[in-house]
Order: sequence, then C-alpha cells, then structure tokens
Amino acid sequence: MAFAISPRAGTQLLVIATTAILVWFGYGLDPWWPLMWFAPIPVLLFSAHASWRSAAGAAGISWFLGLLSIWHYLHSVLGVPFFVCLAILLGQALAFTVAVLLSRALLLRGASWSALLAFPAMFTSIEYLHNLTSVHGTGGSLAYTQLGFLKFLQLASITGPWGMVFLLLLFPSAVAVGLHLRATAPMKAIGVVASSIGVIVLVLVFGSMRLASPPPAGSLVKVGLVASDFGGNEKVADAGAPTERLLAEYGKQAELLAAQGAQVVVMPEKLGAAVDPYTGNADAVMQEVADTSGVAIVAGVVRVTSPLRYNQARIYLPGAAAVSSYDKHHMLPPFESNLTPGTTRALLKHGSAVWGVAICKDMDFTGLSRAYGRDGAGLMLVPAWDFFVDRTFHGHEAIMRGVESGFGIVRAAKGGYLTVSDNRGRVLAEVRSDESVPFTTMVAEVPDIRDKTLYLSLGDWFAWVTLAILLTCCLPFFESRRGPVRDGKGDAGGS
Repeated sequence: MAFAISPRAGTQLLVIATTAILVWFGYGLDPWWPLMWFAPIPVLLFSAHASWRSAAGAAGISWFLGLLSIWHYLHSVLGVPFFVCLAILLGQALAFTVAVLLSRALLLRGASWSALLAFPAMFTSIEYLHNLTSVHGTGGSLAYTQLGFLKFLQLASITGPWGMVFLLLLFPSAVAVGLHLRATAPMKAIGVVASSIGVIVLVLVFGSMRLASPPPAGSLVKVGLVASDFGGNEKVADAGAPTERLLAEYGKQAELLAAQGAQVVVMPEKLGAAVDPYTGNADAVMQEVADTSGVAIVAGVVRVTSPLRYNQARIYLPGAAAVSSYDKHHMLPPFESNLTPGTTRALLKHGSAVWGVAICKDMDFTGLSRAYGRDGAGLMLVPAWDFFVDRTFHGHEAIMRGVESGFGIVRAAKGGYLTVSDNRGRVLAEVRSDESVPFTTMVAEVPDIRDKTLYLSLGDWFAWVTLAILLTCCLPFFESRRGPVRDGKGDAGGS
C-alpha cells in the first residue's frame, strides 16, 4: 500500500527538521553562534500560514529536538534525573512555542509591529523570570550562544544577557514579518526589516567602538593558573596527609609561576578536604609558598567545620598574619547539596586595584558579579571544576559576567580550561586543563582596572522594559475590533 504525505505535512516536517538542526548545532555544547540568528525563521514563516495547532506542533517539536543535543550532558554527566531533564527541555520548548503563537496571533490580527516585538519579548521575559527562581541562574540562556560574536557581546555591558536574547530573536522575527507583508504591504515590510536591522547595526557599531578602546595604561597584571587532571588529582583528595601532599605539589607549580612573574596564582576548586581543627596544617603548606615567593594564591578546598561543610576558596597573601577565605554562594545540585552556601564576598587589594574571589557556578549569576563590580573589583579570581564535555558550554559563561560588570576574569578549572579573559570578553589566553602531565600551567597578562558599565549601574532594567513591551504588544487582544486580518492591513500600531 502506497504511503503519501500531504504537501502541508511535508512542509511541516521540513520546517521541524531545519529548525531542529540549527538549534542542535547553534545551542549545543560547542555552539556555532551564527546559527541561532536563523533557527526560528522556518517556524515563524510556517506559523503565519498554518493553523495554530500545526504552528504549535512545529515550534514545540523542532525546539525540543534541537535541545536534545544537551540531553547526554544533563542526564549522564550532571546526573539530572530523566523526568527532570524532560521537564527542562519541554519547558524551554514551551517557552518558544508560546512566543511563536503570540507573534502569529498578532500578525493575523494585522498588528505587525506588535507581532515583530512580541516574539523576542515573550521569550526574553520567560528567560528572565526563570533566572530569578532557578538554582542555575542564567545557565542555559540563549545569550551564551553568542559568546563568540564579540561585537554583539558588548551589548551585555548595557543590558546584561536580556538585551542580547531580545535582539537575537528580533532578527528572525523581522525576517518572518517582513516576508509575510511583502506582497500586501511592501512599504510596511521594508519598515519592519529596516528598523530591526538598523538597531542591530547600531549595536554592532557600539560593540566595534568598545572593542577598539585600549586598556588603561599601567593596568596589566601578570597572573598564573595551574590545574591537574591526572593521577587522581581530578578528585577531591582525602583530608590530612593526602590533601597536604597535593597542596605541596600545587605549591611547587605556584613557585615556578611566580618565577615567571606571576603576581597571583589561581588553582581549581575542591582540591582536597580541610577538616577543622587541622585546617592550619594544610594552610601552612600554601602560606609558606606565598611568603617565600611573594605570590598571592587562591586555592579551592572542601572546608569541614562540624557539622557544616563549605566549598571554600582559601586565600594566601604574602606576609599575611591569617588566611582569608570565600565560601561558594551557589551550589550545583545534586553534587553539592550537602554543602552550606556562603553569604559574604572576598576582596583583595593589589596596589590601587581590587580583586574579587568567586567559585565556578557563582559566575552563572548576574547579581553576585554586579555586587563585586560595585565593590570596585577589576579582576575576578575563580577556582572552578567542569566536566570536560562542558568546558565551552559552561566554562565560558563567566566571560559574560566580565563584560556586564567591567572586570577581567582568571578562571582555573579541573576538567575544563585555564582561561584568562578581559572586560570586553576577549579570551587573552586559554589552555585545556589536561593539556600536560601531571600539571598544566599558564601565565598571562590581563587588565585589572574596573570598567564602569550601564548594566553595573542599572542592573536588569532592560528585562523590565521587555516585560513592558510584552504587555503593550498584548493590548490588541483587549481591544474591540473586527476579526483576524490576514492581509497585513489594519495594523493596530502596537509596539
């Protein structure tokens, strides 16, 4: 018996496959940033000429299939339970579907300008509200797919990630609305596309100018990074002698980095366990290195002070009478569910500069980074621990915090990268943590002068503007007017 697919069903399958492929490679563990600018276009074009059920199916299925590229990472690497993984991906697919259906409904009512803005406004608003409640903060935001697009990344200094998500989705929305109007309202189509592209061009011009500005004279500091992923060093060393031996080995690497001119050395998080009252024994190993070599050291340990356990960065300053510390604020479930979150920040003075300390997942949250920016931090020292496969997907998220709040970042991760980036998001130096045996080390120069940004001053102002845009776009649904308009005429003019 012959099996035939109707032309509309065939078109829907093609739309689903195209968007899914673009999302798979544009949002994956090593995303190719241009793809996400085009990924929504097939679905948006299809939805304007399909029933709402067909549009919803195409949107939801395509986005979900594309996001399956991170299923292995979530379920097998991070250990997220099956149904929780399913809920995460379905939730993101639902957000995309709702945004597509809202834009479609407005477009068919003739409110083309509202349709243009509703799609990015809805998705951005959902991302922002989710960020406020999620234990993962901004983790997984579409904005992170654009870390390789440096000119566009500079927008984060004004709007944070929310402006990036909005403009990233404004482009496909403009293309879809413009193509829908091209036959019935060509001038309006030109206006929609030209205005949207004009805004994006202005953002890229701003980004180019910001990237062209040189760092302040005399602001460079030489930093050292070290990590080991071999011989059991990728695990947390047991308390007592094993931790002290490992710290001694790391200390020798710190001395070598100091001999190359490093003024501060950053090591990964959770190198070993330090149990009170014997923490001083482990501290003595690193403090001696700091005193004799004249280098500041930031090293991560699991600090146990019964009954509490902390993911802690120990800070060793040359000649310091006591060791200072920083406790990680944001834990990674389920691996760190037994650890107590910290509540304070740690600042180091280096001449006229200020350095801050955070740990790994802390850099997924904009609020903590802005607090450090307000403290005057020009450089963040970040012990970290990644899972190899996410060395780009998660390891580079911290780069955006530097652009937003105006500081450079020195991030040393086991199972990831040793990375130094500046307050423009440029990776100044980077090497895989398993590049060498038994230790991988790196020395680089980075500016440590804080750059004042609008996002640092005003915070999530653009997210609230986006929510206001969304509410305004929905006004046509509350107006008394004739039924749906399919030819693009009778625009309500909503924005």
